Amino acid sequence: MRLLAFSDLHRNDTAARAIAAASASADVVVAAGDFATRREGLADTLDILTAMTVPTILVAGNHDQLYDLRTACAGWRHGHVLHGEGIELAGTRFFGLGYEIGGSNVAAWNSRMSEMEAAALLTTCPMGAILVTHAPPFGVADLQASGSHDGSRAIHSAVDQKQPRLHLCGHIHHSWGAAGMIGACPVHNLGPSLNWFTI
Repeated sequence: MRLLAFSDLHRNDTAARAIAAASASADVVVAAGDFATRREGLADTLDILTAMTVPTILVAGNHDQLYDLRTACAGWRHGHVLHGEGIELAGTRFFGLGYEIGGSNVAAWNSRMSEMEAAALLTTCPMGAILVTHAPPFGVADLQASGSHDGSRAIHSAVDQKQPRLHLCGHIHHSWGAAGMIGACPVHNLGPSLNWFTI
């Protein structure tokens, strides 16, 4: 299976068009959140992405509202919005969880959940699935420009316990392109570029 993955478009229609064009060479596309900016302009990128004709896994970012994302994808038969739930595509299991987890941004537009809420949802992630989250795990691919780690402890714990085949995330812009390992699981912070994986 060939995966095309990205995160954090933030209304960048040029990047969205490049992803849509490249999707013809993918078996599955993974979109790890933040299509909008401060909950504005979701359609700027979703109107482009929903033209893709390959199965696409999406999670909501902290700049997105889950309801808006589900509504935007409602008529798109190839789009699968996951939030604390999974799906099997071509014999491969995927599990998704959106939003910022933990963190300190209390702005009204910021979509977030507590570590406790995230941990509860992650308990249903199957062993060995491909895990897609917006937030990265604490300590891996989560380094801010200040040098501090800003990932989720609940996600780190879930990856450690469930050992996904692959963990794809975004959110921390300074760590776009960063990668690491938790046990035998590769972790990649994606960013708004073309990231290819073979499973």
